[in-house]
Amino acid sequence: MDNLKKTPLFDLYKKYNGKIIDFAGWALPVQFESIISEHEAVRNAAGLFDVSHMGEITVKGREAFNFLQNLITNDLSKLKDNQVFYTFMCNYNGGVVDDLLVYKYSDEHFLLVVNAANIEKDYKWMKDNKGVYEVEINNISDEISELAVQGPKAEEILQKLTYTDLSEIKFFYFKDNVKIAGIECLVSRTGYTGEDGFEIYMPNKYAVELWEKIIEVGKEYGLKPAGLGARDTLRFEAGLPLYGNELSEEITPLEAGFEFFVKFDKGNFIGKDALLKQKEEGLKRKIVGFEMIDNGIPRHGYEVRADNQKIGYVTTGYFSPTLKKNIGLALIDSKYAQLGNQIEIVIRNKPLKALIISKNFYKKNYKK
Repeated sequence: MDNLKKTPLFDLYKKYNGKIIDFAGWALPVQFESIISEHEAVRNAAGLFDVSHMGEITVKGREAFNFLQNLITNDLSKLKDNQVFYTFMCNYNGGVVDDLLVYKYSDEHFLLVVNAANIEKDYKWMKDNKGVYEVEINNISDEISELAVQGPKAEEILQKLTYTDLSEIKFFYFKDNVKIAGIECLVSRTGYTGEDGFEIYMPNKYAVELWEKIIEVGKEYGLKPAGLGARDTLRFEAGLPLYGNELSEEITPLEAGFEFFVKFDKGNFIGKDALLKQKEEGLKRKIVGFEMIDNGIPRHGYEVRADNQKIGYVTTGYFSPTLKKNIGLALIDSKYAQLGNQIEIVIRNKPLKALIISKNFYKKNYKK
């Protein structure tokens, strides 16, 4: 673990019995108590996640808006000040460089929150595509810690620590300079779990203090510290993608089923031509949801078969703690992708029957 990157909370994991794994070069807790109990805490009460490994990149300057509008697939002209949206940064072939959140302060100031595994790659991609735009791009990831409080009781718990009325921070909006337990933070309300929740960004030196304060006030509400394991099962149930599984340089947003975040009518952007061509020609492969009929747990990378041939592979698979079923997402040949179709998942060299179902396994409970 010595050669892995660590967040400012690393020394605290032991206190809460964190089981540490290597995640994209970071030493992070996969679980504290157990994945299932943490998952259920988030669905029924609240969970506290250390997501300080996520990357933060600022884009400032006279042409910040135009630079980003060319870089991302979503339409920046629809974003208001203090609003957040989800988008993709694509390469010229339409594959995904990263999926990210864009926080808009103004037309000349944006904050991008990117995946930990892609920080350096994204930063380089942005600088390589800066061209003649008058912008300043800064990777501030090493200065910032991020905690996420997720679950139906998130607002109630966090409200105990601030005079700011958190109900005024609407879904996919943010507020800067919010004092949480006396510490100035940026607070947003997006969530990667399918539940209501808040992301709290602060300078590294305050992360431990804030974690402990939230644990303290959250105890009586049933809040638990939660690790990467529950973060993954929660996002998966909510039908949200994970970079490296449902999205990659080789998998386009259209194949992943996220055309909603690709705005072809906004003018030019990197990857537009390739994506438009793919849309017009029809998708050759798609990500689908499936439920196991035979007994077996599907896992990332397992082969998917139909008509005695390989038609794709599992991108994510789990026993769903909420639905109590074995379910998964798979990237497969489009001609087999209809709802209700039967496919086979090869588990321990044995083809087991599964049924294609909607990817929206779980109804999201956001406060909109």
